[in-house]
Amino acid sequence: MLNEFKAFIARGNVLDLAVGVIIGGAFGTIVKSLTEDVIMPLLSLVTGSADFTENYLRLGPIPAELQGKAVDYAALKAAGVPMLGYGAFLTAIINFVILAFAVFLIVKHANRFFAKSAPAAAAPETPEDVLLLREIRDSLKK
Repeated sequence: MLNEFKAFIARGNVLDLAVGVIIGGAFGTIVKSLTEDVIMPLLSLVTGSADFTENYLRLGPIPAELQGKAVDYAALKAAGVPMLGYGAFLTAIINFVILAFAVFLIVKHANRFFAKSAPAAAAPETPEDVLLLREIRDSLKK
């Protein structure tokens, strides 16, 4: 069983997948930082709110233990208050769009790179019998 596991892990596809997952996780962190640290502050200039996650619609009452305290979205969510968190959803959509666009650009450039670097396939050589038949055809036409 150990040898089968080693053979499975040693395959190129498994290693490529592992590298892809690790790089994908790091890329997700970069996209999250881009959204939270660059894009959202710029959007806050337009909307007036620096953090979209604080935009929500409370659907239920505030629990007694939170009455009189400064409550935010995270505290209400932890307390189990039903809410419509449209700001957090909007942030997730923005993250997705940025990530999808970045992946699109990467794939676009990778396809262009691999299309140029792949050597053109040589035309297969015509079989000798076909050449002979062509000569016969041409001589019959004369």
